Amino acid sequence: MSPANISRRTLLSGLAATSAVVATGAALPAEAAAAGECRAAAKTGPVTVAYIEVNDHSMLSAGKYKLANGGAQVIDVAVIFAANINYNTTTKKAYLFFNPQVTNVLNNVATQVRPLQQKGIKVLLSILGNHQGAGFANFPTKAAAEAFAQELADAVNRYGLDGIDFDDEYVEYGNNGTGQPNANSFIWLVQALRAKLPNKLITLYDIGPASDRLVSGDQSIRETFNYAWNPYYGTWGVPSGPSSKSKLSPAAISYTATSQTTAVSLAQRTVSEGYGVFLTYNLTESNTATYLSAITQKLYGSNTVYTP
Repeated sequence: MSPANISRRTLLSGLAATSAVVATGAALPAEAAAAGECRAAAKTGPVTVAYIEVNDHSMLSAGKYKLANGGAQVIDVAVIFAANINYNTTTKKAYLFFNPQVTNVLNNVATQVRPLQQKGIKVLLSILGNHQGAGFANFPTKAAAEAFAQELADAVNRYGLDGIDFDDEYVEYGNNGTGQPNANSFIWLVQALRAKLPNKLITLYDIGPASDRLVSGDQSIRETFNYAWNPYYGTWGVPSGPSSKSKLSPAAISYTATSQTTAVSLAQRTVSEGYGVFLTYNLTESNTATYLSAITQKLYGSNTVYTP
């Protein structure tokens, strides 16, 4: 079973953070711009991110929530969860893999991705381990890391996505004779991807060996990431990554596993401590406007309206 079928871990408790950034509409793909699509309304406050498990749920859910005051979209960044980094035991190389559900999203970007982008929502592709030993932290050479970076860049460009999210879970380093994490692998990969996608988002789900290897000697990729977030839902923890609070989400909540009381506390802490991102996970097709309203009151001073 692909790890994309596995819901992320959820932990209890947590608190702390704040911010004040302006989330603006994402740049639209060429075909949408040519069609004269309008930009989404701007809002002041943290960037709200939503991971969507596409094995079970529709990406379109990310576009169904607006602020009652001003009409801006609640979700600013929607993450397709997840593609995989797989390992070819014959060629001994890592490669990008899409399970049937991710393939369906990507083959139908006109109906599953473009409607979100036309509302100003950026859409990222998350990359996750797949129990095969291939991970971001064990490329044996710079050339191998650059080859995988090219596959990622090709996917972003082919499907008109807004960037890549790295999630170093479920790799099982050492499987299939693969190497253990090394100091330079993730640095090579992220540097190569940034060179290929200078104007796209690159984000870090702060977990696994890769997230512990952002610096090696005089090389650092901390500031290369646009955003980084805490991986443990229902908790507060400042993630590794960029130095600016505006790019970090210490708060992490799951729509299906974090109580509203905890979510509200985390949202309040995000604002009061000046952090610029608020991470959410497992958005489903259910109308969750009441739950979100309690959060957006803290983040943006407005209730949330569901627009099916």
